[in-house]
Amino acid sequence: MSDTDPTFESSPATHALPSRRRVAVVFGGRSSEHGVSCVTAAGVLQAIDQDLWEVVPIGITPTGRWVLTGDDPKRWQIEAAVLPQVEDGDGPGVLMPLEVGDASLTVLEPGQVPQAMAAVDVVFPLLHGPFGEDGTIQGMLELAGVRYVGSGVLASAACMDKHYMKVLLEGAGLPVGPYLVVRPGDWERDAQRVRDDVEEIGYPVFVKPARAGSSMGITKVTRPEDLDAAVETARTHDPKVVVEATIVGREIECAVLESVDGGVPATSLPGEIEVLGGHAFYDFEAKYLDEANVRLTCPADLPEATVHAVRDLAARTFEAMGCEGLARVDFFVQPDGRVVVNEINTMPGFTPFSMYPRMWERTGLSYPALVDRLLTLALRRRVGLR
Repeated sequence: MSDTDPTFESSPATHALPSRRRVAVVFGGRSSEHGVSCVTAAGVLQAIDQDLWEVVPIGITPTGRWVLTGDDPKRWQIEAAVLPQVEDGDGPGVLMPLEVGDASLTVLEPGQVPQAMAAVDVVFPLLHGPFGEDGTIQGMLELAGVRYVGSGVLASAACMDKHYMKVLLEGAGLPVGPYLVVRPGDWERDAQRVRDDVEEIGYPVFVKPARAGSSMGITKVTRPEDLDAAVETARTHDPKVVVEATIVGREIECAVLESVDGGVPATSLPGEIEVLGGHAFYDFEAKYLDEANVRLTCPADLPEATVHAVRDLAARTFEAMGCEGLARVDFFVQPDGRVVVNEINTMPGFTPFSMYPRMWERTGLSYPALVDRLLTLALRRRVGLR
């Protein structure tokens, strides 16, 4: 069963290696979640066992320049409620390999001849949102034949797009809530039809960019006169918008981890998110800047049957979307006990205080061991066979 609690230890396959392997930790990026990605990198850089892994930290600036940064985790932590950002001055430029069989990095120092570094064995892409979590960097790494942590191109792209995620989950017979899609052009051609369709769903609704994360661009709309502004806010992040019906229920999350031996994916004990005040929902500020008004509980206080249902649905969602490595599945547990899938994240928040590692900690897998397990899974993945 996917909800059987295994005994987790650091991966023996990694410890058996004769010498340290090189891992490129890639973070930052061009999306609006740039700062969140940097904070995630701080946690991972602190957790990686330096006796087992030689770390090559690579930051991507908001304009898309790749730089070889320092590996001090403190550089990438939140300071005075300000998210960190990768800057051009954080280090020399670096080029990733684009040729199969050549995993070496090229360092570009100003005024110097480009220099090749030793090849990396695996890439840990910690990018959130578009231009990283959505299959783009995964496609680049596939072209180069480089192993990496996490889901492949299709699963990454489909899970990033809340529209197609729901289509695929519905096709697999998994429960999702009522929603409608405002495609590019729909709003310009016939905004009134969109308004009428939202009326049929019934207020309040959540208006979201289809391909964004960390609650960026999301608005809870309780009355029709506020719909237009919410759609325009979402469209600043993505021309495609998803409007979801409000589901009354508890917000429950479950972490999923691919099996090392190819078996059924493991699932964590579920956790619960409760917004205590100051926010209409679990928005960006509540997630990262106002922890005092949010309660994260793991394990969640749920009946045993509900825990089993959540963990079973988490594993089924992971497999239905074709995920690899890791994912966090978010649910609503309704008052009558029914469980509805809200969404799945292929690169969830990964700071030591984020729900994904916290849920594994409570299930028996420490943060450093979790990072080690993911890197071991990446080393075993097949490349060039999509």
